[in-house]
Amino acid sequence: MNHILVTGGAGYIGSHTVLELLKLGENVVVIDDLSNSSKESLNRVETLSGKAVTFFEGSILDQDLLVNIFSQFSFSSVIHFAGHKAVGESVNKPLSYYHNNVQGTVSLVEVMEKFNVNNLVFSSSATVYGEGAKPPYIETQTLGCPTSPYGQTKLMVERILADVVRSNSDFKVANLRYFNPIGADESGQIGEDPNGIPNNLMPFVAQVAVGKRAELSIFGNDYATEDGTCERDYIHVTDLAQGHVAALNWLVNQAHGLCEAFNLGTGTPYSVLKIVKSFEQYTKVKVPFKFVPRRDGDLDAFWANADKAADKLNWQAHKTMQDMMEDTWRWQSNNPNGYNA
Repeated sequence: MNHILVTGGAGYIGSHTVLELLKLGENVVVIDDLSNSSKESLNRVETLSGKAVTFFEGSILDQDLLVNIFSQFSFSSVIHFAGHKAVGESVNKPLSYYHNNVQGTVSLVEVMEKFNVNNLVFSSSATVYGEGAKPPYIETQTLGCPTSPYGQTKLMVERILADVVRSNSDFKVANLRYFNPIGADESGQIGEDPNGIPNNLMPFVAQVAVGKRAELSIFGNDYATEDGTCERDYIHVTDLAQGHVAALNWLVNQAHGLCEAFNLGTGTPYSVLKIVKSFEQYTKVKVPFKFVPRRDGDLDAFWANADKAADKLNWQAHKTMQDMMEDTWRWQSNNPNGYNA
């Protein structure tokens, strides 16, 4: 019986992707070190899907554990989310990011090759296009120099995976470069639940709205954008999860080794202030905020050209801004303390 391994599968995007896989009848194994996630997310995924998930707590840096997992299951594919993901934190802790994100992927792929598992969907990032890239980003652009160690790790991993494909004609990779996932499953049972102070916008907004935090800090209001705050391509996490499934389905049907990149986004940029105002509009909850100094590594604006994903993967984002705001609030208001009920 074939299984799909999802690294980092208890995390925000990982848990939503596991849910989509289970809905399709796939057999899923998850490895996650729970450093920024909760096992409770998978308990709820099992309830929502009516299917079980096999879970291993641990790091992909632990090759003995990986070998043990690969020895127990026959894997057709791997979806790889496991990694540190905060731009600002990466500036302060670069070595942790290079060790975890780059060496972790090398560890994983070494074991995949040992067990002849040749399909890998990698959770990359739009940051690989770098500071000098002109939006909308398109996959044919030359990759640049990311402004943060986080972005550098994603770029390094993409280059490593391309080298692996050149050395192994059976190995197939889909690098999914995505932008800013927000929202939550429409059930309100799973969503984004970061440890400590949120690094991403929407969980901070939601925690202020639910009374967990006094006000939102907006990093900079002097960017070269319409209202001075950063503009990003926000995508509903369910759309994003379905994009991973579409990429996997495409990948396994390719005849030869390859390393292809796909942007997953809506193609429409929204500013931080626009997101705050939209949240207030659709939830009727006020979000007090203050402007604070810029955060290292942030760019003025970027968004996706996702035509390639539409053409090759038959995927596009369907969820609206209203969906993103209402689903975020349903999750947070039902779970004011996240998974720590």
